[in-house]
Amino acid sequence: MEERRRVGYCVHREVLDEGKVDQLAEKSDVRVPFSEKIRESLRCSVPRLKSCMLSSVPVLSWLPRYSLRDNAIGDLISGISVGIMHLPQGMAYALLAAVPPVFGLYSSFYPILIYFIFGSSKHISVGTYAVMSVMIGGVTERLAPDSNFMMYVNATNQSMVDVLARDTERVKVAAAVTFLSGLFQMLLGLVQFGFVVTYLSEPLVRGYTTGAAIHVIVSQLKYTFGISPKRHSGPFALIFTVIEVCYLVPETNIGTLVVSLVSIIGLIMVKELNTYLGKKLPVPIPVELLGIIIATVISWQVNLEGKYGVEVVGEIPSGLQPPVMPTASLFGQVIGDAFALSVVGYGIAISLGRIFALKYGYKVDSNQELIALGLSNSIGGVFQCFAISCSMSRTMVQESTGGKTQVASALSAMVILVIMLWIGALFEELPKAVLAAIIYVNLHGMMKQFMDIPTLWKSNKVDMLVWVATLILTVLFNPDIGLAASIAFSMLTVIFRTQLPKYSLLGQVPETDIYRPVEDYNQVNEIPGVVIFRSSATLYFANAEMYQDALAEKSGIDITKLISQKKKAEAKRLRKEKKEARKAKKDAKKNAQEWEGEPDSSENEVEKGVATVEEGSKPVSTLPRAIILELSPVNFLDTVGVKTLRNIQRDYGAIGVEVVLCGCQTCVIENLESGGFFSEKVSKACLFSSIHDAVLHCQTDRATINKDDEEMQATHF
Repeated sequence: MEERRRVGYCVHREVLDEGKVDQLAEKSDVRVPFSEKIRESLRCSVPRLKSCMLSSVPVLSWLPRYSLRDNAIGDLISGISVGIMHLPQGMAYALLAAVPPVFGLYSSFYPILIYFIFGSSKHISVGTYAVMSVMIGGVTERLAPDSNFMMYVNATNQSMVDVLARDTERVKVAAAVTFLSGLFQMLLGLVQFGFVVTYLSEPLVRGYTTGAAIHVIVSQLKYTFGISPKRHSGPFALIFTVIEVCYLVPETNIGTLVVSLVSIIGLIMVKELNTYLGKKLPVPIPVELLGIIIATVISWQVNLEGKYGVEVVGEIPSGLQPPVMPTASLFGQVIGDAFALSVVGYGIAISLGRIFALKYGYKVDSNQELIALGLSNSIGGVFQCFAISCSMSRTMVQESTGGKTQVASALSAMVILVIMLWIGALFEELPKAVLAAIIYVNLHGMMKQFMDIPTLWKSNKVDMLVWVATLILTVLFNPDIGLAASIAFSMLTVIFRTQLPKYSLLGQVPETDIYRPVEDYNQVNEIPGVVIFRSSATLYFANAEMYQDALAEKSGIDITKLISQKKKAEAKRLRKEKKEARKAKKDAKKNAQEWEGEPDSSENEVEKGVATVEEGSKPVSTLPRAIILELSPVNFLDTVGVKTLRNIQRDYGAIGVEVVLCGCQTCVIENLESGGFFSEKVSKACLFSSIHDAVLHCQTDRATINKDDEEMQATHF
């Protein structure tokens, strides 16, 4: 292929400051009043009402155009496959939420139907999610601990936990926090607050989910070893739990441990087989479903609970629960947890939704997703579900098995409905250790995220620091407190980076109007007598002082010392003038008659003094002629930033160094105008659109333009 020919061009025009640019381009001063914007937003019409309805209830826009020929078979196979996954995962994640397993099935039914109607993503599979479940479990066990439900049994002279009363209370707590988190999500969606997810960067989310996965693993150790450690809450709870588990390991139930190990090994082997035969199998082997069926049959035949003390799921009632309004008295105790759940659940769902939307070429509405998840959680809370989000494993299965729309999710909900109505009671003998094994194996993807650390170390060390700090904060604290601390730490890294920017002096690439940092390029020359200064960050109150210090350091001008010297010289000159004036006045009184017809020597003396002042006001020969502040990285200026630029122009101007600005964005110019930067002495003539215009202006002598300057105005490339 023939190499593209480089095209040269020549520019010949006068130097333009911002004032001349405004005149040449005829800057518009039209501003739409805020009241008019409000009236326009409230104005209603039939097309606008229809658009609002379709965007608020997305199913109305895509379901009438649903193609049975193209989508039905794929959605049917995908729906059945994902529905089968919902069964073991729903029951397993219910253990994480510290509620009876059947409530995990409820959480895999009601919220999915709501999301089918209001969700804007075609591919994600919402439902129970490990991180959300463990956060719910922390709340339920904190507000309804075993110690509150101890009862004395006369027959055995021992205290036992009233499991029925405890589970009933925990379901109320889970429903209350889920309902409240849904309200938070709907409120954020209604006020168009979907951009909140931008504060959850990818390193933060991945570090957080890895830390939450460690919490999940630790919470399931009691089911793996068949022990009963005490519930710890607050900071370092995970550390205390691990220590107690280690202390109780000698009391391990051997039968439970054997069931756990066999289940984990079997699940891993079949999953690896799925991976190996992935391209040959039309549908992945439903390893979790096979696992719980085989484990249930063996437990029933061998009587694992009676003979070996292996804890089983227990009673699973058939049918659906009637709607019950959550207990409002619990809202005050769970409000912080509810907000954390709403942010985490939304962040995970929208992240996955955007990935698949980009892959398949459609758009996911971030605010509509908030409303959809909020309705799913709030209505789910009324039906005693716990908070849901999007599962990566189920979403991958839904996509890989041919699912193209949310009809696949609705069909998976129908599978769960059939299980709850007729099949659920068959799994009452299922060992809880098998559910814990399913959780462990499903978390292997999150644990692989530790490989992010070396990758981020090579690409961006600050992101790696955010990842590691998020992991540590989440592990040491509860997931809700860890999330808040992680977001705060991530924000601090941004602030530190704006407070510690890179300051550079720019030079000209020979025979071009391109300017680059002098320290980064060998063939870049500084402009004689002109300092071009740039900061890599915006200018605001947090780094304003460092900006001035860096300018003084880079330019080599000790502005404080020079101003001090000037003030001393000015004071000395004034004292000398006053002294000479007093002496002249005194001599004039004595010799008034003699000097009547002669020239006034006192005037000559004053004139000499004035001449000395003029000579002294000239800039020092080592000082640059001008300083150009390149402000293209600056996207806003606060009052401190405007004041800083005003002080720089005043102070350097006082020692004879002209200061001009270039590369200002429109919003920055507006900030300068509103901040009082311009005055009778300072106009837009000190602002330039490009560095080259500013350089030409600074190299132009006020009286004449020498030959070299004329050549610079017609630059050839």
